[in-house]
Amino acid sequence: MNYEELLTQITLSDDKFIILTAENRAAIRNLPKILGNRFIDTGITEQTMVGISAGLALRGRIPITHALASFLTMRAFEFIRTDIGIGQLPVKLVGSFAGFLSEANGPTHQAIEDISLMRGIPKMKIFCPSDENDMIECLPKIFDYNKPVYIRYNNLPALFEHKPFELGQAELVTEGNDLTILSYGMMVREAFIASELLSERGINARLINLRTLKPFDDEIIFKAIFETPVLITIEDHLKKGGLYSILCEFIAKNKLSTDLEGIALKNRWFKPALLKDVLANEGFTGLQLADRIEHYLINKGSIYNERS
Repeated sequence: MNYEELLTQITLSDDKFIILTAENRAAIRNLPKILGNRFIDTGITEQTMVGISAGLALRGRIPITHALASFLTMRAFEFIRTDIGIGQLPVKLVGSFAGFLSEANGPTHQAIEDISLMRGIPKMKIFCPSDENDMIECLPKIFDYNKPVYIRYNNLPALFEHKPFELGQAELVTEGNDLTILSYGMMVREAFIASELLSERGINARLINLRTLKPFDDEIIFKAIFETPVLITIEDHLKKGGLYSILCEFIAKNKLSTDLEGIALKNRWFKPALLKDVLANEGFTGLQLADRIEHYLINKGSIYNERS
């Protein structure tokens, strides 16, 4: 089942669901003829779309809105904060082409600060699936949640089988005691490849797929800090405001101490290209990540260094 098929199934089974888009139809192009007046395309008007969604939610509907992540989270931010956030309305905000998935688009279309923006809205939940299977596995419970959620749309093919989903619970992908790798969204794929390469080099990495960044899975992070000597975050987002910042806040709040390193974009946008070339140019392929992590461990005098 793909995303459009899931939406078709959900919307036909419950007329509370309304599909909206700001001229972003790539993943839902067949829905207008199926849903009729329950499909609304507002055109390139993200602010208007959010306002309409708030109005529909106030009248008992569950709007699922679609737009480019950059314009949804930035252009319509005030409307999301005020119209949806303050009232805690059950609008589901689906941002497409977030992070590196924007690939060939330039800085104006790159959403690399969307997590920072959305997590700043009180009680806004954030869901970042690692691939299409992960997204399809989790979305029914996300749509049933009666509060606003920001969703980083991701239709990339899966590299591993996913575990059942509960809101606020991360997914333990691989076991390991030498270090923990934490990631979300499409970068989980590259982190998975990196963990396999590290395993071949004798480094046992624990990989955690943080399906929801808000709510954050405190329990799995506590275990990682106490059971592994090093934590590495990997994300296609600015380092400030994203997962690295979330971990820093968590560690400070709980008065913990650990060796934390963040791999992220640092104060700049990425060079547009095809996705595989973007990853290679920015140093985010699985192989490059494995090399960077191994180099970090050696320089830090880790357990791995002591084995060598």
